[in-house]
Amino acid sequence: MTRPLTLASLPLFPLSTVLFPGGTLDLRVFEVRYLDMVRKCQAAGAPFGVVALAEGSEVRRPGPAQEQLHDIGTLAHIEQLQAPQPGLLLLRCSGRQRFRITQRSRLPHGLWIADVEQLPPDLAVAIPADLQASATALQRLLASLHQRNASASAAPPPDDPALADCGWVANRWCELLPLPLELRQRLMALDNPLLRLELVGDALERLDILR
Repeated sequence: MTRPLTLASLPLFPLSTVLFPGGTLDLRVFEVRYLDMVRKCQAAGAPFGVVALAEGSEVRRPGPAQEQLHDIGTLAHIEQLQAPQPGLLLLRCSGRQRFRITQRSRLPHGLWIADVEQLPPDLAVAIPADLQASATALQRLLASLHQRNASASAAPPPDDPALADCGWVANRWCELLPLPLELRQRLMALDNPLLRLELVGDALERLDILR
């Protein structure tokens, strides 16, 4: 049995959102604990880990730490970095592989680091006929986004082969739909991309998007 790849002392960026593999994330970084971390990751070409907050705030507050982190997150690779003024970094990151935290600790200045094991990527699963409406609706939406502003979405052109893949289509809908944070996290953590798309399809029907 193949052992999972592991990373030691991975810096973490806890957020009130979920980063999905294949997705993009724009960040405004201004806290000291993250400014240094981002610069080091950029210089080394290394990722950091994005994890959703189970409790607590993105911005550090005075007093005892209240941050509680989910165990499964996504590696974020810095694609663009700008420094428009001192003490502020603007990032565009891409989501890559998911990971599971095996051990975590918080440094004195507030940065979380963790030992993690990387989770296998989604298996490529073709979209079955009964879920094809989800892909068709996403294709229409992506076409509309590209017409408005080509940079408004990191999604590929509407005829990209990824639109035939259960995991990719499910992930893009999870980013676009107004889902509660806890539900987004559970969907991202699912190892079965077909099940993820089935649950997304249920949400699309409830929101009357598939008509």
